[in-house]
Amino acid sequence: MLKAYARENRKNATLAENYLWEHLRNGAMGVDFLRQHIIGDYIADFASRHDGLVIEVDGGYHAERQQKEDDEARERDLEQMGFHVMRFTNEEVLFNIDYVLQQIDNYFNE
Repeated sequence: MLKAYARENRKNATLAENYLWEHLRNGAMGVDFLRQHIIGDYIADFASRHDGLVIEVDGGYHAERQQKEDDEARERDLEQMGFHVMRFTNEEVLFNIDYVLQQIDNYFNE
């Protein structure tokens, strides 16, 4: 079921997800990323399996209390699996892509 949902998410990506993907795909940052990648019981927007990074691009509903709690639990689970989670809003990706890419680059160069 997750596999079908991940495939559907790839087909119906948000504008922000598509925009970030254009900057991450084909090792553009020197790192291989997968999009809508299944990790455990979750689907990560973007993941670098070998480097342990998950990138989530959040729409406005992530500001809702219940969604924040769900996101925090998800992050804890992913961290227990050995991943670091970075979150960016749609607005950050669409209107400040240089900041987003710098934050991602900083992760790999720390």
